[in-house]
Amino acid sequence: MRRECERRIVKTGQITRKMRYGITSLRPPQAGAEQLELLWRRHWTIENRDHYVRDVTLGEDGQVHTGHAAHALAAFRNAILSLFRWKGWTNIAAAILHYAASVVRALELIGAVPARL
Repeated sequence: MRRECERRIVKTGQITRKMRYGITSLRPPQAGAEQLELLWRRHWTIENRDHYVRDVTLGEDGQVHTGHAAHALAAFRNAILSLFRWKGWTNIAAAILHYAASVVRALELIGAVPARL
């Protein structure tokens, strides 16, 4: 497949155009242009929503890579991200700052102390 994409940067007005290519095992009757576009967007939604946050905001790539520590930390980061999103946070960096500023708020987040009334 071939996908043409145009991106406009709102602040500068700059426009970039890119041509991307992809391979799929789906046959044309299974995936027309609309279905392929939906699959493409879903992939990048996951990439931008989860992987980017884990890599950049949480610094996952710079973490421990020995023994079982990496898997344990990845599971912990996934749980925290899910908890932040469940609580309605869309800006993960802001959520981290919010909970890091108060031990009580952090404990309330994980249910270790009852929420304040």
